Amino acid sequence: MDMIHIRAVSPPDLSDRLVGVLAADPAVVNLVVLPGVARNPDGDAIECDLLTGAANQVLRSLRDLGVDRRGSVVIEPVELALSERAAQAETHRGALARAPVWDEVQSRIRAGAFYTPSFYLFLAVAGVIGAVGILTNSEILIVGAMVVGPEYAAVVSVASGLDRGAWAPVRKGLSALLGGFTLACLAAYGLGLVVRGAGRTPPAFELGLRPVSHLIDSPNFFSMIVAVLAAVVGVVALTEARFSTMLGVFISVTTIPAASDIGVACAYALWREARGSLLQLLLNLVVLIVVGFLTLRAQRFIWRWVARRRDRAEPAVPDG
Repeated sequence: MDMIHIRAVSPPDLSDRLVGVLAADPAVVNLVVLPGVARNPDGDAIECDLLTGAANQVLRSLRDLGVDRRGSVVIEPVELALSERAAQAETHRGALARAPVWDEVQSRIRAGAFYTPSFYLFLAVAGVIGAVGILTNSEILIVGAMVVGPEYAAVVSVASGLDRGAWAPVRKGLSALLGGFTLACLAAYGLGLVVRGAGRTPPAFELGLRPVSHLIDSPNFFSMIVAVLAAVVGVVALTEARFSTMLGVFISVTTIPAASDIGVACAYALWREARGSLLQLLLNLVVLIVVGFLTLRAQRFIWRWVARRRDRAEPAVPDG
């Protein structure tokens, strides 16, 4: 079963109400109260295990009480739980037992939205790897460049900011994408100039046999379909913490390869190819952000609808 462990430090004047909220919820098990033992912040230590699907309501109650502001709340995953009470509660909740924990989802998004120097370094390195793949017509290197690129963290941060109406992460994410992809293009451009100046251009590329480049710089209806589906799958995988699925998203959208192709095309004065790749890059980024935003909205709406439908069907939950 999917469960999380909550460790809270509660001010003594809030503890009775907090314990009452937790004890009344059938999805809460293993409730432990240790009065006065917590330090930094000082207060009562309260711990419990909780079905993941019930976490949103419980965490909302903790915020309403002010425990997050006056105390502390920490959430940890539970790898294994042997509890008949919890199993019965999970069976009763049905599909809601697998509902995303939105605070946890937001925490994962925030964790990826710190644009440290390594973010830009990875984009520059990915741009160079992609450039080598374009020059040598190596699809394997193009896939490698997609995996190295960390741009999806910024993309989903922008989509989440739009969903919540929080403009700071939108501005920061867009700035990071602009700066990162500019750096990737420049890195690919520099490599292209070096290869061209050294006379090391691969013969096939010199003769215009560039199947990888032509695939990248020719945006069409099918590339848009892939971008839409990748955006949907990426957000769903993020909310359900399916990181192996997210890897598939990284290698299915043409962002880093397009940036690499812009740089290489400019180095060889192939302006039509550069324009096509720029359009491909912009198309993929816009689709990823817009569809990601819509998918987040849709997921929240669907889970709220499932919760309302269950409440109407079975308003009372047995203690088990």
